Amino acid sequence: MICRKDLELLLQKKLFLFDIDGTLALGDELLDGTIQLIDYLRKSGRTVFFTTNNSTKSREDYVEYFAKHGMQVEKEEVLTAGILTLLFCKENLEQKKIFLMGTPSLKKEMEKAGLLITEHYEEDVDCVVAAFDTTLSFQKLEDASRLLSTKEVMFLASNPDLCCPTGFGAVPDCGSICAMLKNATGREPKYLGKPYPDIVNQCRKMSGISAQETVLVGDRIYTDMACAENAGVDGILVLSGEATKKDAHACGLQIPYVFQDVRELYQYLSS
Repeated sequence: MICRKDLELLLQKKLFLFDIDGTLALGDELLDGTIQLIDYLRKSGRTVFFTTNNSTKSREDYVEYFAKHGMQVEKEEVLTAGILTLLFCKENLEQKKIFLMGTPSLKKEMEKAGLLITEHYEEDVDCVVAAFDTTLSFQKLEDASRLLSTKEVMFLASNPDLCCPTGFGAVPDCGSICAMLKNATGREPKYLGKPYPDIVNQCRKMSGISAQETVLVGDRIYTDMACAENAGVDGILVLSGEATKKDAHACGLQIPYVFQDVRELYQYLSS
């Protein structure tokens, strides 16, 4: 049970960052309470962003997904690990050549943003960027290893997740690709997705809202709640996905709010 003092602090939050899978949705269905919660937050003047380490889908994909379930979301409100990587490159590597290991959709978005992208070894590459890559080949791994071993290039990665869930189990995600490259070259990337604070910092930068007025809602302790702690914001753990209440007590992180699901969170906020 949340005490009145903590609830009053929660009611003062102005920026709500939501994980998607396991928090607002499971599979192809929105969780009960999602539409009501987001609608309530918007009508009460709060700012909402949807954040995910999933770089396999574009922002447009998520806009269409939510629209299919009757919830309007603007493209600018969605921040994937892939888009976070794009924004970082746009700010720090414009007019620099980037060797990309990523999906065709991510490549298209980065090129559309004016970034110089190659998928082959070239002498003038300035940065190696790794993401989830459905077109991964040994040649890409060899080219990336050559760049990381022989040149002082920057090394970035969209997210540290080792596995990406599928209908049959899981496949290697960005973190596994980077593990291969680290084993081969000794180089470790700067990760941008959760649990690192960049995704929270970017949302705060875009909204102009302070850390004290920001809260991150998610279902995973080692990504969502760790990200909240690393970014200096409060976390709300929902038990509709991966984590359990026992996990929350045993993890060693400061998690000020735990709710069964977003329906319960909505009921607390709107009561």
